[in-house]
Amino acid sequence: MDGGERVYKKHNSFVGLHQTKAATVDSALNRLKSIFEKPDRYTGIDTSNHWILDRALSDILDPPRKKTGPTLKLTPHVAGEILSYSDESVLPLYLVHRYRYEIFPQTKTLDDFPPYLQLEPSSVCNFRCVFCYQVDKSFSNKSNGHMGHMSIGLFRDAIDQAEGNIEFLSLASRGEPTLNPDFDAIMAYTSGKFLNLKMNTNASLLTEERCHSILQGGVKTLVISADAAKEPLYSKLRVNGSLDKTIRNVERFQNIRESQYPMSEIITRVSGVKVSESQNLDEMDSFWGGLVDQVAFVSYNPSFGEKSAYYQDVNEVTSPCSDLWRRMYIWHDGLVNPCDVDYKSYLTVGNFPACDLSKLWKSKAYAYLRTSHEKHKRGDLTPCSGCVVV
Repeated sequence: MDGGERVYKKHNSFVGLHQTKAATVDSALNRLKSIFEKPDRYTGIDTSNHWILDRALSDILDPPRKKTGPTLKLTPHVAGEILSYSDESVLPLYLVHRYRYEIFPQTKTLDDFPPYLQLEPSSVCNFRCVFCYQVDKSFSNKSNGHMGHMSIGLFRDAIDQAEGNIEFLSLASRGEPTLNPDFDAIMAYTSGKFLNLKMNTNASLLTEERCHSILQGGVKTLVISADAAKEPLYSKLRVNGSLDKTIRNVERFQNIRESQYPMSEIITRVSGVKVSESQNLDEMDSFWGGLVDQVAFVSYNPSFGEKSAYYQDVNEVTSPCSDLWRRMYIWHDGLVNPCDVDYKSYLTVGNFPACDLSKLWKSKAYAYLRTSHEKHKRGDLTPCSGCVVV
């Protein structure tokens, strides 16, 4: 830890994960061994990225004891993703982008596009979860200008530039994506375009129509945000939410998936934020496990919620934030941001589509933030000065 501060490793935030389908590290390892003995493993991989695939394979398949520097590890989470693809030919490309996501932020490697792109269909949310930005009324009050929905035109522009360049994306950030009035069109436009497209939802609005839109679209991982397996804890954490309604909607999704999309490769996960010792993963697994593929907790990011980084004194964290080399956010209105701790966009680096994704990622504004962090000057930036993400 830096200076005695508690730090938050966002990219490795799982504090527990149960997989309800047989997905083990050993079985994923065996699959990779059989695939990458083939001479055509570079098919579909740009020549400039052959070294990434070679290094990723070496990290996973060879004992890394004598290697220096960060190495790619086959975690249960990654193993589950590898085993979920029926088309083994996509796995080399998956490994290239997994390596970019995991390792580039550690080595401070920068190429033309971010390893991960987060698009915000809506900043509006119908919940007021106690650990979320939405509890900050200076953000969620509509009169302050932060609330809105991404237009289908802006969304399509972002998808068009990301396709073929970025394989890891999320649909969600500060709000609930199913509130976007063009949600069905958004889902349809992602179909077949990305290897690893994740969507987060509180599941309160998973109507039958939206369930079909998700299953017909390009979502690879559907994360259902739920933090408890009983009331009143669920409603205490997910303010404005109803556990009964959420469970009915998750059951609806699972029934539609099983009966009408039996070949779907989507991974479903109930994921909660671990904020209390009363939250029990085994209890969560027992309650939710029959309806989803994975049940998980992620650690609480103390830079969010009522104690957000905007309102904290300058701390002693000096390590650079890995998100500056890992992901880029596009808010509903086109503002481009380096992180979601800065949910009020003090650090915005530009606007999309006025500037394209690659130019934004390599812009002077982004370079200034990275340099400041590398020179241990987080304290000169707001809200980095009060943030504990590394």
